[in-house]
Order: sequence, then structure tokens, then C-alpha cells
Amino acid sequence: MQEMASSLARAFELLLSLDPVLYGIIFLSLQVSGLAVVAAAALGVPAGAGLALVRFPGREAVVSLLNTFMGLPPVVVGLVVYLILSRSGPMGFLGLLYSPTAMIVAQTILAFPIVAALTHAGIASVDPIVKDAIRSLGATTSQAARMIVIEARYAILAAVIAGYGRAAAEVGAVLMVGGNVEGYSRVMTTAIALETSRGDFELALALGIVLLFLSLVVNLALRAVQKRGALVR
Repeated sequence: MQEMASSLARAFELLLSLDPVLYGIIFLSLQVSGLAVVAAAALGVPAGAGLALVRFPGREAVVSLLNTFMGLPPVVVGLVVYLILSRSGPMGFLGLLYSPTAMIVAQTILAFPIVAALTHAGIASVDPIVKDAIRSLGATTSQAARMIVIEARYAILAAVIAGYGRAAAEVGAVLMVGGNVEGYSRVMTTAIALETSRGDFELALALGIVLLFLSLVVNLALRAVQKRGALVR
């Protein structure tokens, strides 16, 4: 117990001393997860909106598949991305394996189904009365779609926040495709796993504190957006 308290105290000292190694890992984590969620939102929001607004054969099957992909095993995603980006893979010539870019790709794949599925659910749950009112005002198909999306904006924002939470907490896939290279592709989750195995609990605890704080911020933001959306309704 005393050793744990001592490690925790030294972890706070690292945070307060603005240790360059520690904050380098933190900033890289924020950059990778941030770019991944931007890419996931750019792809997932239009995809989810299209599924909710456009009727086509097999739409229900696509929705079911998307909901299934929300639980994609990270190691499977890491394996697929690894095989694609490896030297013998179809995109091996790009030399992206064991780089932050490969990590962004993996996190984007993991976050995309969450953003798309929750966006679809949010738009599909817009009150039918609102949809009928929009159409009765003479709005064109594109105008009606845009107004329905605006009506579901808080649900869409919540979907993006949930996608960020998924990306930021990922370890298996980014470890496989990023390589956990010190000063280049080491992020908080992979660093925690490595430093714990080494017995360097101070750095692992410091990163864990930051990761928990980010998780708290994400959850508070998600709750605030959901409450705001409920008030608007």
C-alpha cells in the first residue's frame, strides 16, 4: 500500500513537472485520436444520415451490419490494417506501417461504425410530427433532409463524442500497427501497457490519471449534449 501511494505521489510530480516524455505521449495521443474521430465523423455522419433518410433495398441489412461492427474486436482491426499496410500488402508501398498514420487508420475504422450507427439512430428517432411539418411547409427533398439532420444535431454530436471515446481508449489495434516506438508512435494506452510490464509504475500511473481525466471529460460532454438534446425536444 505504501509503495502504491509513493508511486502515485511520483506520478503527480511527473505531471506537475511538465515532463517532456510524458507530455509528448499525451500530445501524440490527442493528435492521433482527434484526427481519427474527425475522419470517422466525415465518413460516418453522412453514412448514418443516408441510411436514415434514403430508402433502398437491403437497407435493414446494412443497418444490422453497422450495428454489429460497433463491437468490432480491436485486434481483428489491427490485424487487417497490418496486413494491408505491411510490406507484402496491397498498400505496403506507402510505408505507413508502424507510424502515427497507421494508428489513425485503425482508430478511424473502430470509431466509424459507432458514429454512423448512432447518427442513424439519432436521425431516425426524430419525431414523425416534425418530419411531417417540414414536408407540409413545401420543403424539397434536400431541404427536408437538411432540416431533419439539424433537428438531430445533438444526437449526431453525441455520436461523434462516443466515437472519440472509443478511439482514445484503444490499445490493441494501435499497438499492432503503430509499433509503440518511443518518441514516434507511443500513445497513452500503449505506453501504460509497456511501462507496467517494465515496472515503471510512476509513468504508467501519470498517463492513467490523464486518460481517466479525458474519459471523464468525454463522458461529461456526452451527458451534457444528451441533456441539451432532451431539453430541446
